[in-house]
Amino acid sequence: MAGMLTDLGNVREINEDYLGYHEDIEKRIYVIADGMGGHNAGEIASKLAVDTTIEYINSICSLDDLEKVLKEAIQFSNKKIYNISKTKDYLNGMGTTITACLISGGKMAVANVGDSRCYIIDDNSMRQVTKDHSLVQQLLDAGTITEEEAYVHPNKNIITRALGTFYDVKVDTCLIDLKNVYKVMLCTDGLSNSLTDDEMYEIILNNDNDTACYKLVELSKQRGGKDNITVIIFEGECKNDRNFAGK
Repeated sequence: MAGMLTDLGNVREINEDYLGYHEDIEKRIYVIADGMGGHNAGEIASKLAVDTTIEYINSICSLDDLEKVLKEAIQFSNKKIYNISKTKDYLNGMGTTITACLISGGKMAVANVGDSRCYIIDDNSMRQVTKDHSLVQQLLDAGTITEEEAYVHPNKNIITRALGTFYDVKVDTCLIDLKNVYKVMLCTDGLSNSLTDDEMYEIILNNDNDTACYKLVELSKQRGGKDNITVIIFEGECKNDRNFAGK
């Protein structure tokens, strides 16, 4: 069973994060988004991104190319958010991150725009499979800062790519064989900015999905919880929740 939780955090008045999922005999879909914009525009953008992406995938007859389907769904969502943002002044400039997984036939397509992340977990490690579209990631790629400096960088919240801010958007995708993948985690930066990968891995390793989500959010809030916090944890190759091998 998938576990999921979204939380306002300790500081924000509105939760601009949003999550959604769909499961049937043919496929599984998991999506998170972290909205941005004035008033409640970020909240609107993130909900549109998640709901539209899931609806688009469910309207597709063929899942022969998971990456293509997922990319097209997100690009469709981008255009919808962009067009709606032009209808009212208070919506102008709204946008959102998005990270989504589409699973079928033992394969998982992962797509992202922005700095919400996807991690895969096996017996021995947790690995980030998405790459942040952020200023800090650009500095890391250029060798200007170290991983340690990135973790505490004051501009961690600046993203370089978002859904809905332009009519067209570049979507990064990858395809993963779920064999030997026990768990998958999606999270917004409210979580990944507060906890290290090792801390997240230990919590996921030693708890069921629902409990892990709760503990991850609570620890993030204990660290300050300045942002909204959203996490989804679900099974990889196995269909039912279980402990790790040897646990």
